[in-house]
Amino acid sequence: MLTTNLTEDQLAIVETTLDFAQEHLAPQADAWDQQKHFPVDVLRKAAELGLGGVYVGEDWGGSGLTRSDGVLVFEALAVGCPTIAGYLSIHNMVAWMIDRFGDDTQRARWLPGLCSMDALGSYCLTEPGAGSDAAALRTRAERDGDHYVLTGVKQFISGAGATDVYIVMARTGEDGPGGITAFVVERDDAGLSFGPNEKKMGWNAQPTRQVILEGVRVPADRRIGGEGDGFRIAMKGLNGGRLGIAACSLGGAQSALDRSRAYLADREAFGAPLIESSALQFRLADMATELAAARALVRQAAGAVDREDPEAPQLCAMAKQFATDTGFAVADRALQLHGGYGYLSEYGIEKIVRDLRVHQILEGSNEIMRLIVARGLIGATR
Repeated sequence: MLTTNLTEDQLAIVETTLDFAQEHLAPQADAWDQQKHFPVDVLRKAAELGLGGVYVGEDWGGSGLTRSDGVLVFEALAVGCPTIAGYLSIHNMVAWMIDRFGDDTQRARWLPGLCSMDALGSYCLTEPGAGSDAAALRTRAERDGDHYVLTGVKQFISGAGATDVYIVMARTGEDGPGGITAFVVERDDAGLSFGPNEKKMGWNAQPTRQVILEGVRVPADRRIGGEGDGFRIAMKGLNGGRLGIAACSLGGAQSALDRSRAYLADREAFGAPLIESSALQFRLADMATELAAARALVRQAAGAVDREDPEAPQLCAMAKQFATDTGFAVADRALQLHGGYGYLSEYGIEKIVRDLRVHQILEGSNEIMRLIVARGLIGATR
């Protein structure tokens, strides 16, 4: 990954996180994928480096980093394993939302455990009948005295069943975004259950399940923000989540590029190393150039979020769409450069391809990212 224009502190972040990824993630990534193993022990090792509360204030056990720092963290982690890096991005989105929108009592209750990763977090927005149209969600939260009763089903929830803290978006009011409220549900709450672990193309090292709420009764102090604030909170969280997933695509694709360069240098055909072929050199050059362009856009968008730039949502959408499309394309070409060996699991390339494919769908599909950008453009002309 490129380290141009980084501060000394950021260079240290990159070095430390890369070292962790290469020592604790990369050697086990293929086995975790094949065994569908969620390495909670390794996540807690990551938390010892401050990676469980990347954006959380230091008063609550977090690292207090910026979004510009965070994209460096998640790119470096994904060099070792995009699946685990992707889950850590989601976990950190949950912790940030509680830190940013919760009160001090809520921060004290949940953030120390999330930052240490003694408690793991999941984000529950998507529903079986409301995927891209998040404002159409149907999970309800009915007020009953000092409690709310939540009923509904959430779909494609990363970590579900193995995690402890669930931020759930539920409808407390009218149809549309204005009627949505955010709640914290805990794994032991009565009425909370989970569907079977989904059989997936990739991201096998983290569970993905339905979260089923059947009359889950939570105290009113589990509400994050006010009634009707949920959609705004969800979208603010997704701006950061989209940057995290974009950065994970960069890291996974960088790993695929690095493996391809090493493979071409080692492999001979027609009496010479493949790396001496101009045609193959040009492919590597294109892959590196495209990744550099995507990386620049991700870092620009992260800076916009840090500055609270009004155009940040559009830039995050651009970065997520471009980086995840580019990352998948680079990984796919890396597989082609490996020939038949790229299709074998022992080379690790096919896993990267499978893992990065879902990045074009989650945290808002890339079609929705284009819609966000288009609406910003249209609005700017009116």
